[in-house]
Amino acid sequence: MSGVLVTVDQDSGVAVVTLNRPDRLNAIDLGMAGELARVWRDLRFDDSVRAIVLTGAGERAFCTGIDRDAVVPQPNSPYAQDDPLLGVGPKANDLWKPVVAAVRGMACGGAFYLLGEAEFVVADATATFFDPHTTYGMVSAYESVLMAQRMPYGEVARMALMGTAERISARRAYEVGLVSELAPEGEVLAAATACAAVVAGYPTEAVQGTVRALWAASEAGRSRGLAQAPHLIALGNATGDRQARLFAGRGREYRLR
Repeated sequence: MSGVLVTVDQDSGVAVVTLNRPDRLNAIDLGMAGELARVWRDLRFDDSVRAIVLTGAGERAFCTGIDRDAVVPQPNSPYAQDDPLLGVGPKANDLWKPVVAAVRGMACGGAFYLLGEAEFVVADATATFFDPHTTYGMVSAYESVLMAQRMPYGEVARMALMGTAERISARRAYEVGLVSELAPEGEVLAAATACAAVVAGYPTEAVQGTVRALWAASEAGRSRGLAQAPHLIALGNATGDRQARLFAGRGREYRLR
């Protein structure tokens, strides 16, 4: 079964890209990471697609980041670190067609690599957002840098530092600007697709130029932050064994705000 599904509506010019591992809460393994990169690159060359909706299969999660069972080989050097999620987003693959994220259920951790490269986010009432890194002894670096472009500093800091003890509700995410529209439960894909169809109906050059301009507006801060990320992770991450112990001993209770 493919980890990423793509459907294209030729009439509207909208493609729907679906993360398709609902049994794993749409967590990204190495195969899925490669599929996502290929999908974005393929969509660059498909002129019939003028806007894209990104969503997750199932009702429980949009995406829960990297699959904890994924084995990521690392170079034996303190100066090099491989992160398979760095290549999963549309901008990382030079795709400048607008992407609207449709979020239902959990979006956490590595999901922010994707949400951070979407133009805007539509969510329904089941959506929750959180960053578990600190709970498990890991530095939230790339995720925090990307979310710092979408949310006020205090909100990003609180989400990153509170770890699994809190989750941001769809309503709160809307209030702080991470989510641009709240759709009725079960209607988030339709709402996001309707937005994408409007944008797809506009002249392509103007739309893609606007996407590039918006991305460029935050490029300086984002680039500086991402450049620091590998060093901060190398310095601050707990060992794999300690991360595993923290994960096994995590609490199940959390506050929804």
